[in-house]
Amino acid sequence: MKTTQPIYLFSISSHPNAISVNSLDITFFKPDIDFSQYDNLIITSKQASKALTQYDKNSYIHLSALCVSLQSAKSYEALGGEVLDIGGGYGDNLIQKIHSYEKSKKWLYLRAKIVASDFVQRCKEDGYLIDEAIVYESSCSEAIDKVVVEEDAILIFTSPSSVKCFLQRHSFTKKQRLIVIGKTTAKVVPEGVSYEISPETTIESCFKMI
Repeated sequence: MKTTQPIYLFSISSHPNAISVNSLDITFFKPDIDFSQYDNLIITSKQASKALTQYDKNSYIHLSALCVSLQSAKSYEALGGEVLDIGGGYGDNLIQKIHSYEKSKKWLYLRAKIVASDFVQRCKEDGYLIDEAIVYESSCSEAIDKVVVEEDAILIFTSPSSVKCFLQRHSFTKKQRLIVIGKTTAKVVPEGVSYEISPETTIESCFKMI
């Protein structure tokens, strides 16, 4: 990677080659969950796996997880869990995965308070049994409010929320290069603003584009 432009990464993760700006503050919840009712989990973020650490591991670790991406899969495997399958990085891609299983299977979706995809509702309409448990929510961080971004910088955004939070206090300039981690994040970029989408939904994939 060779560039003289400063690189800003707006994410809850960091990277050694970027000015890492924690874009979101995470608040975890612990709703009462009877894991014995379910056959599988649905995990679409690392935060969902972190939320699981609030529970007795023996109550859920026997459940295999359908994960939206490689990173979310790694987060569940780090707990000692087994990954059932991995989607292509987008919630909408999980519909086909869920449809490949019998409708008698009962799923538990560990989700954020606000989600970007309606894949669960669409699967429910098709007769699949999916319960939802809100185990965390995200809010815009003070760090993203206060960051000073140079006019010719490279900006990397890893979620729709990171873009929305940035735009509450800042705006994009024509000199900036904008890279987003996937199609879902790209949807919230304002009309008329140029951007590039990483081929894979990973931070490393974003950096390979630079």
